[in-house]
Amino acid sequence: MGNVKPSSKMFLDIVGELRVLITKEGIKTGGKLPSERELAERLQAGRSTIREALRSLELLGLIETRRGEGTFLTDFRKHQLVEVLAEFIMQQPDSILDVRETRRIHEVAAIRSVCKNSGLRALPVWESLLTKLVIDREVLREDIIREMIVATENRLSLKIWFLLKQYSKVKFSEMTKEIEIEKVTNLLHGVLIGNELLALEAYLEWIEIVEEESRETRNDS
Repeated sequence: MGNVKPSSKMFLDIVGELRVLITKEGIKTGGKLPSERELAERLQAGRSTIREALRSLELLGLIETRRGEGTFLTDFRKHQLVEVLAEFIMQQPDSILDVRETRRIHEVAAIRSVCKNSGLRALPVWESLLTKLVIDREVLREDIIREMIVATENRLSLKIWFLLKQYSKVKFSEMTKEIEIEKVTNLLHGVLIGNELLALEAYLEWIEIVEEESRETRNDS
């Protein structure tokens, strides 16, 4: 087959199509999924999009990758949180605002927890992110929030946030706008000095930029 033209499909689109493919081909628990290359061709999506979707599904425990063997389907029935959220989204298309609001609750809670804890504020990860952000410009949007939640050591919140992030259809990818970098810089400075008001104000301004971008993308498509 020829090269697949990259598409604008996002995580939820790929998950839905994978679900149809798995059902149509009768792939059972423990069964092997098609290769990344084959999935890109069959689902008409870029390989990077397929790779991100598979990585996300693996982190959620829905599939597992065995080195040198391939990717296999696990027992999704063991992951009730995934099923509950997936059904909620699929059955109520207009629920995207609820998903985003719930995602924000987890993000705000993590930022507050870090700001209030001197030990968490002293973690070297914040200075590292600042350096990468200001000098190298290599920080992903996802890196900031993920590290906040990881620092709190709340594994349940991290898994819930990860799911909500995917289903909220917001791109937590590279930061390119100067105004966005400025807001995230302020957020990290607020965390470092324990200024919760500064950190949360910067976060809210930043996340509005991120979500507005996704709204513009949907309106243009």
